[in-house]
Amino acid sequence: MTYKIIIIGAGVTGCSIAYNLAKKGMNDILVIDKSYLTAGATGRCGAGVRQQWATKANCIMAKHSIEFFEHAKETLDYKGDIEFKQEGYLILATTKEEDLQFAKNVALQNSLGIPTKKLTPEEALKIVPHLNPKSFISATYCQTDGHLNPFKMTDAYYQAAKKLGATFNFFEKVLDIKHDNDIYTVTTNKGIYQSEILIDAAGGYSREIGLMVGLDIPVYAEKHEILVTEPISKMQGPMVMSFTKNLYCQQVPHGSFLMGRTTPNQPKDHDISSSHEFLDEMAKTIDDILPKIGELRVIRQWAGSYNMSPDKQPIICESDELKNFYIAAGFSGHGFMFAPMTGILISEMILNLPLSLETVMLHINRFKHQTTHEVEKSVV
Repeated sequence: MTYKIIIIGAGVTGCSIAYNLAKKGMNDILVIDKSYLTAGATGRCGAGVRQQWATKANCIMAKHSIEFFEHAKETLDYKGDIEFKQEGYLILATTKEEDLQFAKNVALQNSLGIPTKKLTPEEALKIVPHLNPKSFISATYCQTDGHLNPFKMTDAYYQAAKKLGATFNFFEKVLDIKHDNDIYTVTTNKGIYQSEILIDAAGGYSREIGLMVGLDIPVYAEKHEILVTEPISKMQGPMVMSFTKNLYCQQVPHGSFLMGRTTPNQPKDHDISSSHEFLDEMAKTIDDILPKIGELRVIRQWAGSYNMSPDKQPIICESDELKNFYIAAGFSGHGFMFAPMTGILISEMILNLPLSLETVMLHINRFKHQTTHEVEKSVV
């Protein structure tokens, strides 16, 4: 079968791209996924959305995406509730070096219209009283950061894209891709499809898709783990995060606490098994920073993949080597929160429309040239 556009990956990124293309009038869009909707990183993520970053590109991507999330239910005409809880992120500095970096981060964020504030420990305790005041030396807070349901948000994009004519094929694994005479031929375990335009939005498998067409995308999969506790009455509004202590912790709308961290020294592969080491280290960290939460019982834990780039910023561009091959990869654990802007930018690139923001800093070429570029430090 022949389509105008094929998107590989039906996570939130692929669904956002499909929606934005269809909304702009593109027809004959096929989205292929090897499993079910949200089976990959989207359905395993912490689902926080924040604008508090150390690089300009990430700040802008997040700011515009959160502005979309604020009206997503209405914009996408979604009948359900995406559970957007906009109660902020409280990010803790635990070293003098980090405290100085946070001052720079706040200055950058404020210059871009992001209302972040730098706080003393006393001010932070007024927002989250159960913090251990001895565990940090300062904090930053942005009220418009938040959290939403990744399953329902992705479903909202999926339903809206389908209404506009996009086709979704699930449980279809891409086996091979050929590029000849400006046509991409995609072979799956269920069929063969052709298109003029191919979009790699395959998350942790983005590099493997690129290699099928001879393109080495400098990204890799890395395991990250999360747990969820029993639900209790509301006691915490914002997400509490620490980069040095390797933690993020959020109370979700139904009352459970969801918390995650990076497991150090992970191999660069697709292992998403969960570990007792993660549970041990998380318990120690929570007991240090948020001791009252440490008293709760754990219901379950799981793991998922970050698709990491060398500078922990996304790759959003058309390949210079392959005409009409577009990349949306390397989000380094933050593809969910950047999905609205990713879909907008890829659709604008394909349709040769004015870009909503400058994307030169997101092009894959930044890794090919021996030029210095920013590295995002604000990552757990």
